[in-house]
Amino acid sequence: MESGAPICHNCGEQVGRDANGGLFVSCHECNYPTCRSCFEYEIKEGRKVCLRCGSPYDENLLDDVEKKGPGNQSTMASHLNNSQDVGIHARHISSVSTVDSEMNDEYGNPIWKNRVESWKDKKNNKKKSNTKAETGPALVPQEQQMEGKPSAEASEPLSIVYPIPRNKLTPYRAVIIMRLVILGLFFHYRITNPVDSAFGLWLTSVICEIWFAFSWVLDQFPKWKPVNRETFTDRLSARYEREGEPSQLAAVDFFVSTVDPLKEPPLITANTVLSILAVDYPVDKVSCYVSDDGAAMLTFESLVETAEFARKWVPFCKKFSIEPRTPEFYFSQKIDYLKG
Repeated sequence: MESGAPICHNCGEQVGRDANGGLFVSCHECNYPTCRSCFEYEIKEGRKVCLRCGSPYDENLLDDVEKKGPGNQSTMASHLNNSQDVGIHARHISSVSTVDSEMNDEYGNPIWKNRVESWKDKKNNKKKSNTKAETGPALVPQEQQMEGKPSAEASEPLSIVYPIPRNKLTPYRAVIIMRLVILGLFFHYRITNPVDSAFGLWLTSVICEIWFAFSWVLDQFPKWKPVNRETFTDRLSARYEREGEPSQLAAVDFFVSTVDPLKEPPLITANTVLSILAVDYPVDKVSCYVSDDGAAMLTFESLVETAEFARKWVPFCKKFSIEPRTPEFYFSQKIDYLKG
């Protein structure tokens, strides 16, 4: 079978080509994929309109089929292999024709075609109204806006991995291997020497020891080849924040949990929330959630005051680059707050 050739929607075979070498097209209105054998079968049955759109077939094609005559006409038996395939093909044709007759209105026009045309008209009218309403310049998609040539700082990596010297890794790896050997010998002794007087207790202890050993082995994988990474958070702004464009930084959610206001004073929770809200990050990208499992009214009222104070504290920190940004630690420093 030729790759990329359309398949006949009636019998499943390839459409084939006409006398000029091009793809055979039975209906030039909707280009419904139909092979020449199915087309001749339709003409033989007396149907001279397209199964899909109901448009009449091209007269030149009809003349070609009539000129062939009954002796030279290509039948279904020449297209398919046996009589069973011919029956299947005929059932496909009859089922499509039945569906086609049910989907036509009283004038013989297909219902779906009228619906599609009305939908296209509505869509075109909507496009015209939108075009008239637009008076300003066309908006460039956000993906295309970011395709500009980045600056030198924006093209630099956000982190660098520094290799750890072998003289530091080799002793630790040797200790891991030694522990694995001792662990294997220990389990060999435990399994080969069961305690018959307390077999259930022995089996339970062995299962627990195997589980803890497996957890320890999993914990050694990241320690076998640790990564020493240095990050450059100052380059985030150069890469994802451009002047005149919305920030491309990801939104960040912070969750603060508290239980008892007597054991954890609300002032500590308030300082934590204020330091989070004043972080060096776009304000609309930061969200802080407080989960009070104790449902204390004192904590709720303190957070109401905290939210009110944050309206002054957060702009103050961002304007003067205050560090640290926790009010309690900032005001505990022995500095002249009015200087500068």
